[in-house]
Amino acid sequence: MSVRGRWYRYVGPAELKAAVLPGSRGFRVSSAADFDRWIAERPRPEQAEPFTFVVDMDGALRLAPRRSEHVACAGGDRVLGAGEIGFVREADGWAVSEVSNQSTGYCPDVSSWPAVARALDDLGLGRPSGFTHEVVFRRCPGCQEHNIVREDDFVCVFCGGDLPATWNVDPTA
Repeated sequence: MSVRGRWYRYVGPAELKAAVLPGSRGFRVSSAADFDRWIAERPRPEQAEPFTFVVDMDGALRLAPRRSEHVACAGGDRVLGAGEIGFVREADGWAVSEVSNQSTGYCPDVSSWPAVARALDDLGLGRPSGFTHEVVFRRCPGCQEHNIVREDDFVCVFCGGDLPATWNVDPTA
């Protein structure tokens, strides 16, 4: 069943999307037991690093190693959320220690948090109340380049033009 809400189309380099193999995607976590099995298979040093994640159009969490491209994790499809996520082992199980919307391939808005939260809640994973690191993405209306807004400076780093206050990276979404 598909989850309603804003979705994000891949807006990164075309060659990265073209390299996605048909049928390949990140690991779909369908239950807490799935997650426990998947994380146990990761080498200990990898468990300590953040992972690449997407929330697919069905609202499911998909995970891949940190250096994976989000578009590969999503199989080239649209997503409800994307970023990086870290986990920590607690006495009663695994919990999210850090989570961001940092994906320059999908450039999701910070408003994607509810879809991420639902996916984590569905798995029974403890989580923070929001992104622990928010990334603000904007597309410059002048030169059309994608920007990361830093320190509330809504100025395009490529042409110096003003960036809009609201998310506009993909007008078709």
